[in-house]
Amino acid sequence: MRAPEFWRRGGALPALLSPLGWVYGAVTRARLARGRPGASLVPVLCVGNLLAGGAGKTPVALSIGARLARSGVAVHFLSRGYGGQNPGPVRVEPDHHDALAVGDEALLLAACAPTWVARDRAAGARAAAAQGAGLIVMDDGFQNPGIHKDLSLLVVDGGYGFGNGRMMPAGPLREPVEAGLKRTDAVVLIGPDETSVAKRIEAAPGGAIPILAARVRPGPEAEDIAGKPVVAFAGMARPDKFFDTLRSLGCKIIGAHSFPDHYAYKPEDIERLTRQAEAAGALAVTTAKDRVRLPQGSAANVRVLTIDIEWEDEAALDVILSPLLKGREP
Repeated sequence: MRAPEFWRRGGALPALLSPLGWVYGAVTRARLARGRPGASLVPVLCVGNLLAGGAGKTPVALSIGARLARSGVAVHFLSRGYGGQNPGPVRVEPDHHDALAVGDEALLLAACAPTWVARDRAAGARAAAAQGAGLIVMDDGFQNPGIHKDLSLLVVDGGYGFGNGRMMPAGPLREPVEAGLKRTDAVVLIGPDETSVAKRIEAAPGGAIPILAARVRPGPEAEDIAGKPVVAFAGMARPDKFFDTLRSLGCKIIGAHSFPDHYAYKPEDIERLTRQAEAAGALAVTTAKDRVRLPQGSAANVRVLTIDIEWEDEAALDVILSPLLKGREP
C-alpha cells in the first residue's frame, strides 16, 4: 500500500481511527511479550524501523552488509520476503526466483550477497549458518520476537520522522516510539532532521541512544539522467522520495506515477508509461526495487536510478558494528 497522506498529520480521520491503533499496539505488545527468541549459531544484525515501510531499510542493510563483508566475514542477508509466496527457508537464486516467489527486496539483497527468505526467521538463520554464513544481516524483523538479535538498528527518515505519532491504521507506527527505542542499539537517521527526530530520541527514557547520520546518494546512473525530462514511476510506501531525488538532479518531471508498494506491474502499465515518455521526448525512469517487478522483456525502454547510503561519520558506525566482529582480524 501507499502511505496515506493523513499518516503525516493530525485531523479528524486519525482521531477516529485511534481506537483501532490502540488495539494494534496492544496486540504488538502482547506478541513481543510472548515471544521466545530462537538462537542463531552466528551473530544477527537487524536493520528495522518503527513505521510501515518507506524508511530506507534495504539500502541501509545493503550498505552495512557490504561494509561488514569487507572485514572478511561471510555476510548473508535474511528477509521475510514480503510480497513473495515462498515461505522458506530458501536461498534466493536471482536466475530462478522472481519477485512473486521471494519478494522484491530479497532480489535486491541477493544481487549483493547470499540471501535467504524465511517467514520463520530463526529457521532462516539456521539454514544460512549451515551454508557458511558467518554473520546475518536481517532486513526488517525488528518487531519479530522469534529470533535473537545481537544488534538492532532503527532506520528513520528525517523528513518524515514518526509521522503523526499514531499507531496503524491511524498513523504509520508499528509500535509506540518509546517502546521501540528501548530495544534498539542505535538509530540511523536518513537525511536532514526536519521533524526533530533527534530531540525525540534524546528525550526517550533509558539513556542515550547513538544516532548515526546518513544521506541518500543517487547511483552512477544519475550522470545520464540528470537534467533530462523524465516520466517517473515507483511502487513504494512513499514514492515522493524518489520523485524528489530526480528533481534534485535537475530533471523535469513530465509525469510522476505512484503505484502501491510491491506492485506487480503489468505489460500494459509499462507500455502506457513508455508511450508517454516517448511522446514527450523523455526517459521512463524507476527505482531498482521496481525494476525487479517489471514484466519479463519490458525493461528495455526503462531507465533505473539506484541509490547508495553515504555515512556522515563512518568511524561512529564502525564502533556500533564492532561487537559483531569481535575476535576477527580487520
